[in-house]
Formats: sequence, C-alpha cells, structure tokens
Amino acid sequence: MKVKVRSGDSFWYYSQLFYIPIQLIIDSNPSVDPNGLKIGTEIELPGFRKESYSIKSGDSFWTLSEQRNIGVDALLLLNEGVNPNSLQIGSSIFLPSRVVTPIVNGKQAYSSKAFEDDVKQLKEIYPFIKLNSVGESVLGKDLIEMRVGTGKRKVHIDASFHANEWITTSILMTFINDYLLSLTNGNLMRGIQTLPLYGLVTISFVPMVNPDGVDLVLNGPPVDRRKELIEINRGSTDFTGWKANIRGVDLNNQFPAKWELEKGRKEEKSPAPRDFPGYKPLSEPETIAMAKLAQEEMFDRLLALHTQGKEFYWGYEGLEPPEAAKLAADFNRVSGYESVRYIDSYAGYKDWFIKEFKKAGFTIELGKGINPLPLSQFNEIYQDMLGIFLVSIYRWY
Repeated sequence: MKVKVRSGDSFWYYSQLFYIPIQLIIDSNPSVDPNGLKIGTEIELPGFRKESYSIKSGDSFWTLSEQRNIGVDALLLLNEGVNPNSLQIGSSIFLPSRVVTPIVNGKQAYSSKAFEDDVKQLKEIYPFIKLNSVGESVLGKDLIEMRVGTGKRKVHIDASFHANEWITTSILMTFINDYLLSLTNGNLMRGIQTLPLYGLVTISFVPMVNPDGVDLVLNGPPVDRRKELIEINRGSTDFTGWKANIRGVDLNNQFPAKWELEKGRKEEKSPAPRDFPGYKPLSEPETIAMAKLAQEEMFDRLLALHTQGKEFYWGYEGLEPPEAAKLAADFNRVSGYESVRYIDSYAGYKDWFIKEFKKAGFTIELGKGINPLPLSQFNEIYQDMLGIFLVSIYRWY
C-alpha cells in the first residue's frame, strides 16, 4: 500500500498508526532515507492493501475509523485532497485493508505461471521481500529467489528440482506466505515469534528450480518440442512420471559429488524422463545457477525439498558438521519423518553442498506414495513440514 509523505510524517509514526514493525517499513523502502523524508515522497507500507469504499449515509471518517479500528489520520493519509467534513454519498474514498489471510493457494496444480503470479502478489503486499533471478531455465524462465530477513545467519530452502514433485513448491510457497503474515501481523507460528528471527536470519528461497519440467508435467509439452519430448518419454504422451528438466537431465544427479560414480551406476545413458545425470556435471543452466548461488552466498544450512517417503537424508562422507545431527534429531521430533544419515546415492545438491562447504544440508522427502503426490495430502504434509521449516530458522546450537 502506497502513501505520500506529509509534513511531520515519519516511519515511526506510520508504524504506530498502522501497527507495522518499523524495520519492515524501512526495508520496504530501501531507496528512502528514513531520517530525511521529503514531502510528497511515495512510501510503501507492507501488509496492507488500499480498498475502494463508496460513502453511505451517516458515514464519516470518525465512524469509519471506529468500525475499522484504525486511526482517523490513517484515512486522512490515504485520502489526500478529500475534505472529511463534506463527504458526498456515493463518492469513493480509500480505506486501508490489513491483509490477514494468505493469497497463496497451494492446493492446486502449481505451474510456473501460478508461482510467478503469487510471487508478484506477495511482492506487492510485502515489499520488504527481495527478489532476484539467480539464472534461467533451458527455456529462458527466470529462476526466482525470494529473500526474507536481514540477519547474518543464512538458510537456503529450495523446491521442485524434480518436475513431478511440484507439490514441494506449493508447500514452500504456503510457508513463505504464512511467515510473511506472521511478520506483519505479529501472529505466532507454533508458539514462535517471527519478528526477532527476521533480524537474525536471512532466508533464501528458490521455490521452483525446474519450471520447464513442472510445466511439462502439468500442461504437456510445448509445441516446438513435442516430438522430441515424446521420443525421450518412450513414445508416451503421459508426462506425469517426468522428473528431469526439459532436456531430459535429472537435475539432482548433476552435482560434482561422486558424479562419476553415480553416472556409472545409472541405467540411463542418454536423455530420459528421470535418472539421466547428464554427460558431465553441472551441464544444465538450472544446476549451474544453483551451484553459483550457494558459492556466492555461503549458506549456513540448506534444505532441498523432494517427494516422497516421509524421511530425510543429511550425511555425506562424514563431512557434515556436528550440528547436522542435532538438527536431524529436532527435525525427526517435530515431523515424525525418519532420519537417514547415509544412503548409497550421490551427486545431489545437498551432497555437493556438504562436500563443498562442510555445512548442514538436508534432502527432505515429503509425504508418501507415488509421485506426483495427490493434493489430498497437502494439509498433512504442510503440518509435518512446518516444524522442520521453523527449526531450520530458529534453532542454532
């Protein structure tokens, strides 16, 4: 919600008037000096939308502020040039509408368009989110990173490395939305105050690593690649079992962590719906982008979301730090997911992350069943994962 600075206004005053944490206002306006506000400058106020309202008989700024539990000056701020003493029936004014419910609907076939639309809406309501493109997919779609928080500790969470595991994106986006609602409204999440975490931890989210693959699973092949993709798919037009990127490379078998060993054990020696690790590590634009992001940001922790199995993997060659075992015990406690330290599988993002940085990395297998998991599991998966998300952010040993 945008407002224009008046004489005497300050960020502190806006925070008191609208009950918004001042740091969120400051971070929503990075190009504005909070100590030198200039009259007429447009300011973004997070957690609100402007709502058009038609004046009815008996309305006044006073009665409307009473009904909405907001200060009269909030109405004056939003309705510059309106004389509150001569409101005309039928004329329109703006009312501040606090956003208290999610805009993300995770219980749907969550394509790259649904994802991009939700990112756009979240950025409008919560302008303190930082958006970056960390790279592009094969088909040129931006790989969007969303950052929330300003702390020195850095946690990275990603989803949809695998195309038919797109429910991981809708689960993660639902958490992001709930976290933002908690920050702006002061709601507790599982008894935890999130605003202190905002200043302690920076969370990097890449909710859709493989947008081309997700769209292939949900919408079928693009016209210009239809023949090629059906051929890779063994002649089938059913792409629900497709895990790879649009070139038939399994993105979670692409990282230089015993890649040669993994390649030698795979039956797939050429592009396939799943399990083909590519002709060399980091051959795909999506994996190049994810490796570059980790190298540049030096995350303290990493969570890669997959399906299925109700378990998580957290070791690699004994290189994981001591805190990984403590986090694993807490993840198991809050979710009931089985903790698995070592598996005979390599070349994944978390494997490479542990190898490269000696930090805690986790591959988390959400839900149970056959991929793609049905949306009927959504609520159960989300409740299981909520504890893991929160522990990964607030528990530091």
